[in-house]
Amino acid sequence: MSTLLETGRTHTCGDLRLSDEGREVILFGWVNFRRDHGGRIFIDLRDREGLTQVVFGPDVDAAAHEAGGALRSEDCIGVAGKVVSRVKNQGQANPNLATGEIEVEVTRLEVFSKAQTPPFDVSKDDRLDTNENLRLQYRYLDLRRPSLQRNFILRSKVGTLTRTHMAGQGFLELETPYMVKYTPGGARNFLVPSRLNPGTFYALAESPQIFKQLFMVSGFDKYFQITRCFRDEDLRNDRQPEFTQIDVELSFATPERVFEPIEALMRKLWGELLDTQLAESFPRMTWAEAMDRYGSDKPDTRFGLEFTDLTEKTRGCGFAVFEKAEYVKGICLPGEHGKGYGRGKIDKLTAFAKKRESGGAKGLAWSRVEADGTWKGGSAKFIAPELQKQISADMGADEGSLLLFIADDFHTTHAVLNSIRLHLRDALGLVDPKAKQWNFLWVTDFPLFEKNGEGNWTSSHHPFTCPKDEHVELLLSDPGKVLAKAYDLVLNGNEVGGGSIRIHRSDVQAKVFEALGLGEEEREQKFGFLLDAFKYGPPPHGGIALGLDRLAMLMSGAESLRDVIAFPKTQKGQDLMTHCPTPADDAQLAELFIRHRPLPGSEDGAEPGNEG
Repeated sequence: MSTLLETGRTHTCGDLRLSDEGREVILFGWVNFRRDHGGRIFIDLRDREGLTQVVFGPDVDAAAHEAGGALRSEDCIGVAGKVVSRVKNQGQANPNLATGEIEVEVTRLEVFSKAQTPPFDVSKDDRLDTNENLRLQYRYLDLRRPSLQRNFILRSKVGTLTRTHMAGQGFLELETPYMVKYTPGGARNFLVPSRLNPGTFYALAESPQIFKQLFMVSGFDKYFQITRCFRDEDLRNDRQPEFTQIDVELSFATPERVFEPIEALMRKLWGELLDTQLAESFPRMTWAEAMDRYGSDKPDTRFGLEFTDLTEKTRGCGFAVFEKAEYVKGICLPGEHGKGYGRGKIDKLTAFAKKRESGGAKGLAWSRVEADGTWKGGSAKFIAPELQKQISADMGADEGSLLLFIADDFHTTHAVLNSIRLHLRDALGLVDPKAKQWNFLWVTDFPLFEKNGEGNWTSSHHPFTCPKDEHVELLLSDPGKVLAKAYDLVLNGNEVGGGSIRIHRSDVQAKVFEALGLGEEEREQKFGFLLDAFKYGPPPHGGIALGLDRLAMLMSGAESLRDVIAFPKTQKGQDLMTHCPTPADDAQLAELFIRHRPLPGSEDGAEPGNEG
């Protein structure tokens, strides 16, 4: 008799239905849960497609029943048997399982491998309360959980559909190198030493940006790639040191020509994977409007609490906090919510506004609105009643509304009020996570430059981002007013993609470099090969990069990127399963022409600088 493995399974554990009653089947999988009811042993058998209840009974097959008694959680097994109706077999259907109307009476069992007692109960799945570090240490067990497997099945389908869609739109899938030239500035790179070129290093590519532009110079017209990128940055829930982009570039591009295939891709993904029909065209909003209304360049437009600009209205109002501020903006919490915000909650909200991660406001001004539009409490005593009524009207306040104000510089005012807005969204449940509301938005016309910590102009995106045609003349005279042909794709308050039209004219590029203070030597060091390529007839071009990890996270409803990246790192950049990063021994370092230089106070006592 051939083994079950040789014969092969006939179905997955998610396939069988009542219409299969009477069929002889073979299933493979893991023991998800075991129950012994009066001599009959019930096992939920699990594979990536679902669960099927299998039954071992002494009346069905004594040998299989005896062997089934020794099975434990996570044993890997194969079973052969007949599909029967649960109800006809004196049982009850399980409406929570796709296979819940049937079970398989086992006539033959093969144990492929036994499992030790796992460090956590995989069968609990969404009810799992295990420490995340333990889950990451045993990631291969964590990945057996159906909820995570659903995430990765969806992620895989996103990649497959993206490839078929982009190919159908005339895009070529082309690869770019991971090990590239290190260019100072931008995100911090990981460095890779070169053994064949002692003392030199590659950088791991933080994006394929320059190479995809070179594809356009090469005449490939339309390019895409699902590619890994690397950035040595501080980590958080939505950031990992290695991540995946859907990278796109096309020649003879305008922003609209970039938007069209991307919107079509989103419609395809949501339609086929989430059974959701998206709009034929996504809304557009300029960066200036997004900041004015929401204080964020990635606004969550699923709920209100939009900002009201009170800067000019409060000039000369007599309230020094407002009068001296560069900006005064507020949000109105309507009466249905505002009435429930007592002084204790307001004090907590004030403390929240002062936190550095919220933007670091000096304070939070507030007042509650009476029936006639005047205010009570907080800032009421500093503002004349007539002005109170005007502000209440401007902010759309009703009786009991809570008005919240931030008065500070541009960055602080918008950052803090945005933090408060999102905090109230979550605290008051203003967005129903079960509603599956998908608000896509293009944010356009970003500033081309921003000031760094030293007060110098830097590129908001990268130095090859094209300025708007009408702003080219401002590049050297007033860089702060120059807007870019740049755009982000935003979904429910998350940036899921960003791109721009690139500079292809040498005279415009020279002005951008001059505005950034980049001299000839620095230009050549950082971008010489690209500038050389641009001497040979580059086409107008532009593109975008979409975060595949983030798209998968939002589509699957996961709370963290770690739930859609198979083997993620912790916030300290560590892999707890393989225990990396690890030290390199002296022989390995010597082969790479690197010498270990101990930190001050290390155990070997060497002083820094004495290693040569």
